[in-house]
Amino acid sequence: MRVSKKLLIGSVLATAALVLSACAPQADAGPSEGGDTGPEEVRVGVITSETGPLAGYGKQYLDAFAVGLDYATDGTGEVDGIKIVIENRDDAGDPDTAVTAAKELIGDGVNILMGSASSGVALAMAEQAAQNKVLFISGPAAADAITGINDYTFRSGRQSAQDVATAGTFLDDIQGKKVVVFAQNNAFGQGNVAAVDAILGGKGATVDSVLVAEDVTEFTPFAQQVLSASPDLVFVAWAGATSGAMWQAMSQQGVLDETPVVTGLGDSSTFGAYGVASEQINFLNHYFGGATDNKVNTAMIEGLEKAGAEPDLFSPDGFNAAIMLVQAIKEGKGDVDAMIAALEGFEFEGPKGANTVRADDHALLQDMFQVKLVAEGDSFIAELVATAPAADVAP
Repeated sequence: MRVSKKLLIGSVLATAALVLSACAPQADAGPSEGGDTGPEEVRVGVITSETGPLAGYGKQYLDAFAVGLDYATDGTGEVDGIKIVIENRDDAGDPDTAVTAAKELIGDGVNILMGSASSGVALAMAEQAAQNKVLFISGPAAADAITGINDYTFRSGRQSAQDVATAGTFLDDIQGKKVVVFAQNNAFGQGNVAAVDAILGGKGATVDSVLVAEDVTEFTPFAQQVLSASPDLVFVAWAGATSGAMWQAMSQQGVLDETPVVTGLGDSSTFGAYGVASEQINFLNHYFGGATDNKVNTAMIEGLEKAGAEPDLFSPDGFNAAIMLVQAIKEGKGDVDAMIAALEGFEFEGPKGANTVRADDHALLQDMFQVKLVAEGDSFIAELVATAPAADVAP
């Protein structure tokens, strides 16, 4: 495959240099004496956040992964007579913890690793995968740097570039339009400015920014700055406890009345966080339960509900991961090079619809969504506005 040089955009936490194990996996990788039927079993290490700040994302992934594996193997847990043995590890959102778990699993003969809700963890795992020549299928982690990082790394979810490209679909024609990024003046905010400039600026938009110090609690003057810039689109990248006050200022100063304001819609626990601005914001979205109507999404939702869970933002990432795992084992029989070849260019139907693993950099091409929040009693629910086709938002 070809790995292209590219600018790192989006929010990526820097990771320390890792002392990587040089041992390569040994057992259970090759075919059995029976020819090309493969080994009796393939062991898979799933390393993601079960505790820590991203535990909720890890749970969404793990719940849907279990349902997806049941779906993709017709309830057998096997593919072509090969038993799939899952070994879970909690990384707690910490790259060092993840690397330690990966080394232990690889030392025990595991040559397929999966998971990662944290971008910092995913980048460390990708480096570990290349060092030890094992397959790695990353999960919800959105950092663009994961795509194309090496031959061994794939992803089962979307990436930041697809989020930003989806924001641009709220304008009929981005060429010549002015986009203002409203964000905190930190690595996360600056990364989003760089991403919007690279992606929407690359499509002909003029990109400006209003950056706010993290300790600011009065947002009226900054909302006024956004208004005075006369943008055609405002892209908001915000996180943390001041979100409510920020959105209140944007609403009170009339920003939401004057220009389209776009931000990302998170998981269902955040739907009530936008206050009075909720029904005026345009949301780009990776997934919510009602985003699509197809048999795979129906199967996932039914499986999750049977298990006492609900579909949420990162459910497709877990379900897709299971489908990709079964494809890799079915075609590659546990041999890493053969499993990589089986996934490159792989096209499959997931909960969001058609997915394609782009062969040259392993990006997962997929539809994205325009969404609005609608009041329902004392809470809000998401409703689909439009689907952004995969080709229009490809990274």
